[in-house]
Amino acid sequence: MPATLSEFDIIRCYFERPARGALLGVGDDAALVRPASGMDLAVSTDMLLEGRHFLAGAEPRALGHKALAVNLSDMAAMGATPRWATLAIALPECDEAWLAAFAEGLFALAARHEVDLVGGDTTRGALTIAITIFGEVPPGLALLRGGARPGDDVWVSGELGGAALGLAHAQGRVALVAEAAAAVRTRLDQPEPRVELGERLRGLASAAIDISDGLAGDLGHLLERSGVGALVHYERLPKARAFERVADPELERECVLSGGDDYELCFTAPQAQRAHIEALVTQTGVALTRIGAIQPGEARLMLLDRAGKPLPHGGGFDHFRRRP
Repeated sequence: MPATLSEFDIIRCYFERPARGALLGVGDDAALVRPASGMDLAVSTDMLLEGRHFLAGAEPRALGHKALAVNLSDMAAMGATPRWATLAIALPECDEAWLAAFAEGLFALAARHEVDLVGGDTTRGALTIAITIFGEVPPGLALLRGGARPGDDVWVSGELGGAALGLAHAQGRVALVAEAAAAVRTRLDQPEPRVELGERLRGLASAAIDISDGLAGDLGHLLERSGVGALVHYERLPKARAFERVADPELERECVLSGGDDYELCFTAPQAQRAHIEALVTQTGVALTRIGAIQPGEARLMLLDRAGKPLPHGGGFDHFRRRP
């Protein structure tokens, strides 16, 4: 192997793998894929930029995992089964140890979900990772943001705020004991996309979105698309266990409502589906919590505190605005 790898050496050594679910994978000008007969194709792209989406010096194996996980989360929110992905990556230098670890993390998660990497691009520049993912969903069963109706329940999966708390700890804004710090750092660096849950919500959920920019902001997007409001009780929100040792209610609310990077699912469903949705907890092993209800009227989120009084919130993260 040459001392300095070329662009094509990098692709061949670290990113070219047999494409078991594609007609043609890495190596030509384009990949060839064939969706299953009668299936709709779901497509999503996410970009990760060093210093913006992940900390400088992030551990490469975890970064490879997260780069794909955020795309898998989009498939989960659509109720789609992920099938193929492409990777475009800019690298400041050719660090073979870094590349090997990054590829290991990416392909380990890809193998779990039977996703083929079928193409992409490499170049030199500031560390930037962009993945486009393709999935399949039966016609008429995709989970959309625009289907919530008054009277529907509002649900979330897993726990909220852990990733943002992990970032706050890394930035020195809060001090956590070692066990709690490790748990929330894992939530930040290696999120678990809820792919199986998304597939099982087909025909049950009326609308869905993944929580990438904070519950308040992402639920707000769903409400806007559906043209409805929501009443949510803050005390019902499933919060990361590490908050039990954080005596800072303001930081907790910021992380839980606006911190982002949770990659849990927020979805709505008719009340008649409660028993079916509760059964998914056993079937998937993912906790599900009913946090409120959809309301008629203006597309806004009304958050209530323990006493039933309105609780102000700052919305979600926006790359072109300051954090709330």
